[in-house]
Amino acid sequence: MRRLWGIFLVSLKLGCTSFGGPTAHLGYFQNEYVQKRKWLPDKEYSQLVGLSQFLPGPASSQVGMGIGLLRGGLLGSIVSFLGFTLPSVLLLMAFAYFSAHTGLDMGWVHGLKLVAVAIVAQAIFEMSKKLIPSIRHFIIALLALAVVLLWVHPLAQVTTIIVASFIGYLFFKLTNQREEPKETIVPISKITGICFLALYVLLLIGLPIASPFIQYEWFMLIEKFYLSGALVFGGGHVVLPLLEAQFVQSGLMNSSDFLAGYGMTQVVPGPLFTFASYIGMVIAGVPGAIIATIAIFLPAFLLIVGAMPFWLTLNRIAGLRGAMAGANAAVVGILTAAFIHPIVTQTIQNGLDIVIAATFLWCLIRWKVQPYLLVLIGICVGLICY
Repeated sequence: MRRLWGIFLVSLKLGCTSFGGPTAHLGYFQNEYVQKRKWLPDKEYSQLVGLSQFLPGPASSQVGMGIGLLRGGLLGSIVSFLGFTLPSVLLLMAFAYFSAHTGLDMGWVHGLKLVAVAIVAQAIFEMSKKLIPSIRHFIIALLALAVVLLWVHPLAQVTTIIVASFIGYLFFKLTNQREEPKETIVPISKITGICFLALYVLLLIGLPIASPFIQYEWFMLIEKFYLSGALVFGGGHVVLPLLEAQFVQSGLMNSSDFLAGYGMTQVVPGPLFTFASYIGMVIAGVPGAIIATIAIFLPAFLLIVGAMPFWLTLNRIAGLRGAMAGANAAVVGILTAAFIHPIVTQTIQNGLDIVIAATFLWCLIRWKVQPYLLVLIGICVGLICY
């Protein structure tokens, strides 16, 4: 019990102080878990980071879950997740409550949306450098962009990712080689891992099939958030278009509330996936926020726990690596589509908006201003200019 409490407190500290997105989170983790506390060696940590980037889901959260698993078993993985996620969940729930009782038609909210324009543009820029290494990857991204813009449907993004994964399996399996890591001792058996992976697949297939027959709000939330969390490749920002398709396009919430919440997500520490907590709070109050948070992180938990006993084997499957490469290329196009609509089309209203958004983007790319600082600047600009 003392070890579990220690895992929770360390992860809670990281959850309160880890600003800057997934890449920055991994740096915080390396400093805290590897250098300071010596919970695992550098090579083992690098292997765990490689696994989290190989799987769909929020990379930093999965690394935290994996470290908790190695340190304290399944319960260690759960308490590590709770500590890292709880601060941002509570902050975003409070923001959703505040927004509902004060209204979102104030100038600072527009400043928040302009920050979201800049942050998503930077995410596309950085992701394209890593995930679009060839003309074939670019073609997949371009086709994904076209499909999602032209086929306005909640399943458009999911279908595009699945098709792109199949294309990647066919064309990239011999061109995406990786260095094989050394075996890591994992405190769960391969049979347990298989059970977790099977549950991941069962829910991924079963929830959409059962959804039309179970007309309850909580089940609808579970299905939509689980599906979004299960198919996120390439970084936390990719959850934006998936959630937009599930909740804005379906009419469950309006675009203004959605973009304001996404902008506020940038200012809180912890994982970007806690944007789901805000959405759940807006739609169904505190129970909705709890359900949304659990549902969107559940696929990441099932995958990291299920895959860790098989990491060396998975890494040798060239076709699987190729499928991930195809999916990653597609998500660049999907995120670009979300950037065009609704982010740009419903935020940029005049020349001043263009100038401010471009300035924010310059601050991110050229001056490396942290997103949470930019959010605070955006709120101030919104109060002054709007």
